[in-house]
Amino acid sequence: MPGPEALLALLAAPVLLALALVISGPWRLLDARVPLSLMQELERRQTDLSRLAAAARARDAPALPPGALGCAELHGVAGVSLAGSGITKVVLRAAVSPGGEEIALKAVHWAGSDVSRCLQRYRHQEGCYRLASYKLLKEAVLLQSLDHPGVVKMRGQCYDRRLGLEMNVVTMLELGTPLEMIRLLQTPWEERFKICLELVELLYYLANSPLGSIALLDFQPRQFVIVNGLLKVTDLDDVSTEELPCKADEDCALEFPTKSFAFQCAAHGKCEGINEKRNLFNAYRYFFMYLLPHTAPFTLQPILAGILNATGDLRYGANETLRAFQKVLHLYKSGLYLQKKPSHLKEYIVLKGFRNKDTEDYKCWPSYSHLGCMISVHNAEEAADICSSHPQCHHFIITPRSTWTGRLLTLFQSNLTDLIPGGNMVVYVKRPTASRGFL
Repeated sequence: MPGPEALLALLAAPVLLALALVISGPWRLLDARVPLSLMQELERRQTDLSRLAAAARARDAPALPPGALGCAELHGVAGVSLAGSGITKVVLRAAVSPGGEEIALKAVHWAGSDVSRCLQRYRHQEGCYRLASYKLLKEAVLLQSLDHPGVVKMRGQCYDRRLGLEMNVVTMLELGTPLEMIRLLQTPWEERFKICLELVELLYYLANSPLGSIALLDFQPRQFVIVNGLLKVTDLDDVSTEELPCKADEDCALEFPTKSFAFQCAAHGKCEGINEKRNLFNAYRYFFMYLLPHTAPFTLQPILAGILNATGDLRYGANETLRAFQKVLHLYKSGLYLQKKPSHLKEYIVLKGFRNKDTEDYKCWPSYSHLGCMISVHNAEEAADICSSHPQCHHFIITPRSTWTGRLLTLFQSNLTDLIPGGNMVVYVKRPTASRGFL
């Protein structure tokens, strides 16, 4: 099997053929020595791929944009390194000339378990490669058919079969960073809510996509990446674009390790809504359970608990879930979630014209800064309330920076010597305790 050097050589082949050519013909070039069962499996996947491509064409799926990358660009890639690998595909990180833009390259993983199992069973290298390539081709069709901020963008493709009968398929995608759940759990609630909201917006789109309701069959956090701060699904090779066929309600069971659900078999012989509900429960068990409740604002917790209960019991569909998330977002952005209580702002003196040293101060968790306590607030009154609740807090600074919701990033500090005259920051300093009684 090709090693890393041979794989890189294949990726650099400067020949570009349209994906339509791949779909229309290469499977038929296999020789007569291919085992019958392997040929039948290839034909089934070819039929599935052709059906999906026909559905995409019928809906006028957009082609790759002008300037899309091809095999010629692969010839000049630099800085190639391994970004990840799975049972079917290997993902490489590379810089494209000119400009040095970094992209992700996907190709068949020769050492992956998909190819290995196929070789053990059929002993036919080319047939097994083509069987694995099917997933890349299917993903390419889906990526060109789905247009949503939560779906990773396809930058180009390359098909090459100059080296004998061996076929090479490469897809080129925008590069993202892997989603790290442990790191996410350590971020402020607002950032975790953003991830969950973007996921719900994606699932709503998949439930109503141009290709029908789409189920992510291999739904795992590792299937997602962050691109320019946005959550995006990057693995679409293992999906279903059709609802499960059925003859009776018993055929419409949805089973998970800790829970199972029953659905009705619709008159047209499909388990209607099962794809949408599969995605939602997976979002609940992999994302919502961990990211939504922890350190959430107190007054929002009952609403979040309702979302968790409704998605965990599959009482909500994608539409209801999205509306619930939008309600939380509105309450949070508008400040309506804040409890009505006496203002602490009158206990602070306002000083203008300062700048701040980037030095360590007291910590709070979770914080937007590793140097000290930085929290987002709706306004100065909320900041004063927070500072008054921290024994260490002597003053706070509302910085010019804001979060994705427009909330103000505010630095809470204990050391007044970190303030330097001559800046444009406004500092709120606690009045001496003795003077508060004269307010």
